[in-house]
Amino acid sequence: MRSINVNVVKTDDIDILSQLGRRIAYLRKSKRISQLELSIDSDISKSYLSDLECGRRNPSVMVLSRICAALEITLEELFRGIVPLEQLLKAH
Repeated sequence: MRSINVNVVKTDDIDILSQLGRRIAYLRKSKRISQLELSIDSDISKSYLSDLECGRRNPSVMVLSRICAALEITLEELFRGIVPLEQLLKAH
């Protein structure tokens, strides 16, 4: 069985993670929620949330689900407007 290195992040992943982080920050700020409040309500550390909002983390679906629950939004709403790198390149 071949092992998979889960720490490898490709360039297009970084773009998606940056978009996701900006989206979470935007939604949090639009609801006037601090990073500390969202981190507590999502059961993640404030530093993890900060890294996530800066595109430096690759969150699990469970973490994203908890963030969505705390923001009172769906996963679909969270990912609205996030575009894969291939689509961005084709558009230009």
